[in-house]
Amino acid sequence: MVTARFRILVTRRWPRAVEQVLAERFETVLNEEDRPLDRSALADALRNFDAVLPTVSDRLPEDVFAGEGLRARILGNFGVGYNHIDIEAAKAAGIVVTNTPGVLTDCTADLAVSLLLAVARRAGEGERQVRTGTWTGWRPTHMIGTKVTGKTLGIIGFGRIGKAMAKRCHFGFDMDVVFYNRSRIAPEEAARFGARQFRTVENVLKAADFVSLHCPGGGENRNLIDAERLAAMKPGAYLINTARGDVVDEAALIEALEKGVIRGAGLDVYAAEPDVPARLSALENVVLLPHLGSATEETRTAMGMKVVDNVTAFFAGLAPPDRVA
Repeated sequence: MVTARFRILVTRRWPRAVEQVLAERFETVLNEEDRPLDRSALADALRNFDAVLPTVSDRLPEDVFAGEGLRARILGNFGVGYNHIDIEAAKAAGIVVTNTPGVLTDCTADLAVSLLLAVARRAGEGERQVRTGTWTGWRPTHMIGTKVTGKTLGIIGFGRIGKAMAKRCHFGFDMDVVFYNRSRIAPEEAARFGARQFRTVENVLKAADFVSLHCPGGGENRNLIDAERLAAMKPGAYLINTARGDVVDEAALIEALEKGVIRGAGLDVYAAEPDVPARLSALENVVLLPHLGSATEETRTAMGMKVVDNVTAFFAGLAPPDRVA
């Protein structure tokens, strides 16, 4: 247990059980407004707290770490992805960065399946008709969607969540699963999830009826799915994104959806969250969710406790279990 009263800022409100543990162990300050902090506020936080616990909605670019007088020694990130943090700048400033892997795998994969089913069966459109009173009754040609069972799923990124997605779709919907991953996956490991590895992203895109993204954001993955790669997909295919918004060229996706280059998309993440382009919102062939991948009580609490464990270990002079920088 940490005995010293280190000063910690929690940039957004977390599950109450986690905030209680933080308050017991540290001098904890909560962001009562529960709104994203701007760059100035985050720069001040790095100078006034021993630890800052950010989320994906907190942008920490290089200039936030610039200058003298940094007090913070650790960023305990609430989430697996950390492309909102300039990792090299944090390293140069002597600040450790941790994340929360493992605990959100199932819920994120569940949500990806939800998006896949919703866009294939036009569930969003159907609900809007019922709620607005524009549904005129059952008829054989009404709101025809796409069958999911037996189709081909293409996965980009075969880590924990990609594997969980493959498992659900292959064994649950008898889908043929192909995937691209930067590193080689042993065939026997891929076979455990009913999947086969392809050598290129393009090979996956050309084969798949549904493409689901499960790769990290930022870096070389920024705009990984661009106009050229969208054009490589089948005209009747769907794109599912529960990874990071910057993995997809959003303008190119809108163009592809408007022109029928692909049939539809299911999105949980966006390039400039919480801003969603009006042209995207206007499309009926898209299901849009507000970044709900890990949004279950069990998972969000587990994520928070991961951060608690990382920060507690760090201030106790131990190696944080989930250090990424």
